[in-house]
Amino acid sequence: MPETENQISKTILVVDDEPRILSALKELLERQGYHVVATGDATGGLAALQKRRFGVVISDHLMPDMSGLDFLVECQRIQPEASRVLVTAVLSLPTLVDAINKGEIYRFIAKPWLREELLATVRNAVNRHELLTQNQRLLAESSELNHRLTDANSAYAKQIIQLEAQSHSLDVANQELSRSYDHSLELCSRILATYDPYLAGQTQAIATVARQMCGSEHFSEEERHVLKTSAWICDLGLIGVSREVLRSFRREPASLTERELAGIHSHPIYSQTLAAHLDNRSQVGETIRAHHERFDGTGYPDGLVGQAIPWTARCLAVAVWFVECGRPPAQALEEVAAQAGKALDPEAVRLFRATTHLSPLPRSVREIMLDDLSPGMVLAGGLYSPHGMLLVGEGQSLSSGTISKIRSHNLMTPITQRLLVYS
Repeated sequence: MPETENQISKTILVVDDEPRILSALKELLERQGYHVVATGDATGGLAALQKRRFGVVISDHLMPDMSGLDFLVECQRIQPEASRVLVTAVLSLPTLVDAINKGEIYRFIAKPWLREELLATVRNAVNRHELLTQNQRLLAESSELNHRLTDANSAYAKQIIQLEAQSHSLDVANQELSRSYDHSLELCSRILATYDPYLAGQTQAIATVARQMCGSEHFSEEERHVLKTSAWICDLGLIGVSREVLRSFRREPASLTERELAGIHSHPIYSQTLAAHLDNRSQVGETIRAHHERFDGTGYPDGLVGQAIPWTARCLAVAVWFVECGRPPAQALEEVAAQAGKALDPEAVRLFRATTHLSPLPRSVREIMLDDLSPGMVLAGGLYSPHGMLLVGEGQSLSSGTISKIRSHNLMTPITQRLLVYS
């Protein structure tokens, strides 16, 4: 079984040509728990050093075959980490100091030696060997870790280069995909323009309003994409309706037959089907399908009510209503406001007014949404229920409780008027 580093540190080689001193040293050290190998000459000591490792080597100086100092110098070559101790009575002090400074010996013990001095020197020599071996082990581990770290850094650098190349390829692909997507939208716009220029003009106007609304923080990036895309292709299904029916629907919708009106009301479904070939996001299709649903549930094609209509579809419905009513901006704005709580979501109407800036406000007043209300705001206009009951008076500072009551009331009976607060 291999010796541990601790066992090696406590293994001592003693070399002395006097049997009595050799025996005394061996007995004294073994009583202290050390494992001692004793030999009577330097030749035996060198042979022992070739066979096993020692933590400490103690040698007498005056020996017939080799001096103790020369023996320890040779020991340094064979086992440099062993602590070397010279026992002498005749060597000059300068020579001993020089040997210590050069690292040839660790300590020397003068004869006749004192028991406590000898044991203290041996303990220190053992501790030195333990520290040296631990440092060597730590250095080896550190070197191995550094080697691994160097390899890991090299591999990481290669991965970074590969990832950068992949990222560049993805960027190029995304740019190409974006250009292709934009070209597809442009193609849809041209198809509408070829089929019905008036319809194409309306689509462009709806897309402009939708883009303005997307400037608000009330949309996620995904919702912005959905609203902008849906605005461009929400009426694509109308190419399945004859031009004559479209013209009649614009001029005199009551003149349409039930079948012709059903075709008009089905165009959100056709648009949803066509949109799937351009953008497979389900939210795009759902928004297009629901852009003619009414907040009060009387819209088409599915008769959805209130919050059941996707948020992006409620916003798109406001843009569509504003453009398709065919009135000048000021009158169209009045029509949109009049439909709040009926055809249109009041919150989407408020967002439309706040982002399009079609109704100028005093510099000290701004329009916000219900979600924007926060404690400390001061109303620049009173809030009334649809039946004319005053909910919150003008100039009142809003508290958390007041805001909670306003929102609760809105859930039961939508507040359709503008929310104006002082800046």
